[in-house]
Amino acid sequence: MRQGETLLVLGASGGVGLAAIEIGKKLGARVIAAASTADKLAVCREHGADDLINYEEVDLKATIRELTSGKGADVIYDPVGGKYTEPALRSAAWRGRLLVVGFAAGDIPKIPINLTLLKGCSIVGVFWGDYAKREPGGLMKDLQVLFGWLKEGVLRPMIAEVYPLDRGADAILALMERRVSGKLVVQPAPPD
Repeated sequence: MRQGETLLVLGASGGVGLAAIEIGKKLGARVIAAASTADKLAVCREHGADDLINYEEVDLKATIRELTSGKGADVIYDPVGGKYTEPALRSAAWRGRLLVVGFAAGDIPKIPINLTLLKGCSIVGVFWGDYAKREPGGLMKDLQVLFGWLKEGVLRPMIAEVYPLDRGADAILALMERRVSGKLVVQPAPPD
C-alpha cells in the first residue's frame, strides 16, 4: 500500500478484515469496508473504515465505482471469495492489486483472466503458512512491525466471544453461519 491509495476490504468485520482496516489506515489508505449487515459495518466504522458497503443490499461494483469517482480500488483485500471476488476485481483501479487471502464464502471463484489485461492489474496470493516456512526472515520482520503496532494501539484485535473447548463446535457453527464480527477464541480446559 502507498499512502493515498484506496483499500477495499471484503469480509471487513471478520478478524482479518478488521486487522486489514487498521493496517490500511496506518499506511495512509482510504479504506472502504464491505460486509453483509449494518451491525457488522458499524464495527468496521469503529475500527477506522472511511466508507461502508453492505454488499448484500447494493451492487458492489457500482458502489465501489461511485465511492471512488470511477477510479476503482487500488488494493482489494479478499478473504471471502465466492460471488464477491469478480465484481470487486472488475472495480479495481488501473494497476490495482487483488490480494487473495481465503475463501470464507466456501466457493473458489473462477476469474475471467482477461480482466488482468484490461486493468493492468495483479492477482496476488497471500498464504501466511507458506510465507512463514519459505521466508522466515521476512516473517520475523513483519511480526516485529505488527507487534509494535499492537503495542502502540494501532491494531486492536476484537474478541467477539470466548468458548470453552467443549463448546468448540458452537464456535465453528457461529463462524459458518456468519454471526461473528472479530475473532472467536476457543480456550482449552485448564490443567487438572
